[in-house]
Amino acid sequence: MSAPTKRPDVTTRRPAVTEREARQVAEAAREQDWRKPSFAKELFLGRFRLDLIHPHPTPPDEDAQRGEEFLAKLRDFCETKIDGARIEREAQIPDEVIQGLKELGALGMKIDTKYGGLGLSQVYYNKALALVGSASPAIGALLSAHQSIGVPQPLKLFGTQEQKDAFLPRCARTDITAFLLTEPDVGSDPARLATTAVPDGDDYILDGVKLWTTNGVVADLLVVMARVPKSEGHRGGITAFVVEAGSEGITVENRNAFMGLRGIENGVTRFHQVRVPAANRIGQEGAGLKIALTTLNTGRLSLPAMCAGAGKWCLKIAREWSAAREQWGKPIAHHEAVGEKISFIAATTFALEAVLDLASQMADENRNDIRIEAALAKLYGSEMAWLMADELVQIRGGRGFETAESLAARGERAVPAEQILRDLRINRIFEGSTEIMHLLIAREAVDAHLSVAGDLIDPEKSLSDKAKAGAKAGGFYARWLPKLVAGPGQLPRAYADFHPAGHVDLSTHLRYVERSARKLARSTFYGMSRWQGRMETKQGFLGRVVDIGAELFAMSAACVRAEMLRTTEEYGREAYQLADAFCQQSRIRVDELFARLWTNTDDLDRKVVKGVMSGMYTWLESGIIDPSGEGPWIADATPGPARRENVHRPIG
Repeated sequence: MSAPTKRPDVTTRRPAVTEREARQVAEAAREQDWRKPSFAKELFLGRFRLDLIHPHPTPPDEDAQRGEEFLAKLRDFCETKIDGARIEREAQIPDEVIQGLKELGALGMKIDTKYGGLGLSQVYYNKALALVGSASPAIGALLSAHQSIGVPQPLKLFGTQEQKDAFLPRCARTDITAFLLTEPDVGSDPARLATTAVPDGDDYILDGVKLWTTNGVVADLLVVMARVPKSEGHRGGITAFVVEAGSEGITVENRNAFMGLRGIENGVTRFHQVRVPAANRIGQEGAGLKIALTTLNTGRLSLPAMCAGAGKWCLKIAREWSAAREQWGKPIAHHEAVGEKISFIAATTFALEAVLDLASQMADENRNDIRIEAALAKLYGSEMAWLMADELVQIRGGRGFETAESLAARGERAVPAEQILRDLRINRIFEGSTEIMHLLIAREAVDAHLSVAGDLIDPEKSLSDKAKAGAKAGGFYARWLPKLVAGPGQLPRAYADFHPAGHVDLSTHLRYVERSARKLARSTFYGMSRWQGRMETKQGFLGRVVDIGAELFAMSAACVRAEMLRTTEEYGREAYQLADAFCQQSRIRVDELFARLWTNTDDLDRKVVKGVMSGMYTWLESGIIDPSGEGPWIADATPGPARRENVHRPIG
């Protein structure tokens, strides 16, 4: 170990960054190239490439056999060893349950067999998460955080062979891992990251505080994002490290508690002069954000997996309860007001599973770039699962608001409807909030436009640069725009394969998707023409564009899945019915979103917000008591030694 050298004073001040600088950091971190085709990217450009998803890809027999064998073992474990009510009551997963998951190999579902893992495909990994997440969402979160964004996935993609050999066997069987990016004052704006990793001989010295470290309280290994200062021989920038959670100088200062997922081990972790070997750096200095974003391309699929599982449970409870509960002489399911909610849950569950399985199988095949598809699956799954759970609570009435423990105490079935609503709420925030996902997906959706016309709308570019961009854009749009006028969606017999004899007609929905994709592309172009460089500030418009794309993707996935099930399962006709119901419902939402692209209150909303923030409406807040406690809005994250007891609790 080398002798300590004088370290620059870089740990006491959070980087000050402008909006433009923050955007530049985010832009530098995203993948710039499209080396493989993308169904969703083409969809946003007005090109309905059904050939990229149909026929529906299927897993190899070997993957399916290995996956089904593990699912059988996992189901038995969930039914006999997991007490979800106890986890909710005690707000902690029992140590013996975690030990059992380790022995089962659940920590290594996505890790290659040569490192002691199970080597499951993405499809079966997601099926496993849906299963275990239905038994206990907290356990689903633990396994997902460990494998989807924890140490195994970034090492699989970017680690050296030495790192894989050293860490992956531990991750597969014994060591729980966590991913540490967020800080008390840094969320989706990593340009302001304050945790530092200062080079010191063959090591780096970490200083800083990380917030909302899922698994951090019980983790053995951490992926930590920290800023390396630029110096001689060091390019600097946000960098990823594998860190031993038991290292000297690491303190878990708090185990956080939440409205849902009460069993998750999520905390605040402080680093004070923690020494990390340079050999533990993942990738090059400055590559940390790119590693994080690339890891999330498939890592995000874990959330829609558990959302699809939640939809299945909501459907089961809605069906059973609505048959048992009678009002005005008949089961409540037969009343239209309740029936439409059940139809929504059934159709949407079918669509969520279709989106999940399609994106997962595409990830396994690795023939397509699925960065947009995975992001859409996360966005759509988290939003729709929340709506389904809310409708279930409404169907259950007062019993939906009552806790399972209270229901059992007075002699009724302990149905945790209110719990699933609480547990699902975080998915609209986890791994990119809905608002951030809108912006991330919108950036990818307009990538082709920015590639040819970016300099044209950039106020800092010179006139000569703008002239060159204008010529380039003119050529692109001269070829592209005419193709948005007409397409197969206007031909009555297009996609006839999706209207087999004896089944409802899904071809009409695919024609709608094709027409809507072209309309969406035209709308995006009109928006860019109208607002040019201000387009990035039109977050309401961009959000609706993305939501339309999400619905079109879900409709496509639902139809393709229904056709696949028609040829492989005995319930193909029923699958067609569910796909038809979903598409009918989705089309209503799409039409409304299209109308709201141009008819909305966005401008008025901005005026009201200015009034609120300037204090114009404080009179509206009178007549209440604020029960909030005292203290700062954002906790002090000044680097330094720990001032609180270490609550780190490694298991095993």
